[in-house]
Amino acid sequence: MESYAYPPAEDPQFGTVTVALDHEAGTLVVDGDGVPRVEVRRTGGAEVDSQVPIGTRDPGHLTMHVGGAEAELRPAKGFLTRTSYRVDVGSLRFMPVSIDGSRLSRDGVELGLFVSTGDGRVTAEWKGGQPEAYDAAVGYALAAAFGTGAEPMWKLTLDAVLEAMP
Repeated sequence: MESYAYPPAEDPQFGTVTVALDHEAGTLVVDGDGVPRVEVRRTGGAEVDSQVPIGTRDPGHLTMHVGGAEAELRPAKGFLTRTSYRVDVGSLRFMPVSIDGSRLSRDGVELGLFVSTGDGRVTAEWKGGQPEAYDAAVGYALAAAFGTGAEPMWKLTLDAVLEAMP
């Protein structure tokens, strides 16, 4: 994967949002006029996974700062279910809900749906909750850092079985 910096996205509630992802360096920056700056970094020693845009799902090898303050980034391992691909940041949960989309929720209340191709392009569609600028910034960062969506459980299980066969 290469470094990506796309033209800014125009978010319907938060204005211009820029995303810059560098897979090789393991860095991601989300910034915009209506959202706080978010930085996600892959730290040294992480085994790089080419299927994860930021390069790893290991929380021990990731740091996140939102508006200059450190945030606890807790990605699950990601294996057989969509739920196993969730990522938590404080009271926010980012979880696949379809083959290409992931839901951002706060304390169980859906805020929006994100879609990313895994290359830094992110779109957001805000739902019933009242997202704040912090929520939007984190949502864009998680979508770009980890991608969105996941295959259904039966497909993930079948792939795991086929991969384990000689």
